[in-house]
Amino acid sequence: MFTHRRTRTTTSLILFAALSVIAGLTTHTFAEEKGSGTIQGMVKAKKAKYLRDTLVYIESVTNSFEPPQEHAVMDQKNMAFIPHVLPLLKGTTVDFLNSDMVQHNVYSPDAVADNVNLGTWLKGEVRPFTFNKLGVASMRCNVHVDMLAYVLVLQNPYFAKVNNDGNFSITNIPEGKYVVKLWNERYKAEDRQVEVKANTTSTIAFELK
Repeated sequence: MFTHRRTRTTTSLILFAALSVIAGLTTHTFAEEKGSGTIQGMVKAKKAKYLRDTLVYIESVTNSFEPPQEHAVMDQKNMAFIPHVLPLLKGTTVDFLNSDMVQHNVYSPDAVADNVNLGTWLKGEVRPFTFNKLGVASMRCNVHVDMLAYVLVLQNPYFAKVNNDGNFSITNIPEGKYVVKLWNERYKAEDRQVEVKANTTSTIAFELK
């Protein structure tokens, strides 16, 4: 009697587990069928050097996004911030590193970065800061006034750096209608509106002025 009851219980558990797996596969399949699309395009400029550190990004996406656990890095090396422009998702922590043999400071005069001043330190030390506000923060060194970098804090992970030929591609974008923006340190371009459809590529173009 006890063995028979245990067998029926085991069979029920196996059946329940199988149904759960099927349900999970059905949900996953639906998500895959919904699909995603790509935005690709070109940025035109009078001179190729104007394209340097240009970024293209989607202004806003309905979904919410968790910032990465892994920290981004901005180095101070050869008397410059590297990279000069750092795009990241809101909530991301950046490790600021000094790789020079001289003292460096990191501060920002901008509210996007909470007017932070991380202090001054020598080679090899790292100091972190988490960017929790959307916008552009200029990063500076009060020891070396010519040093300047930018951190772009974005709402979503759909952004791309423009290559030396002016091309860019943003992939795995959910279906929808979006405003696509361009950021450049010195030049501007008009926003673009685009509709992304599953398994298709939408093409847009910008012109720096």
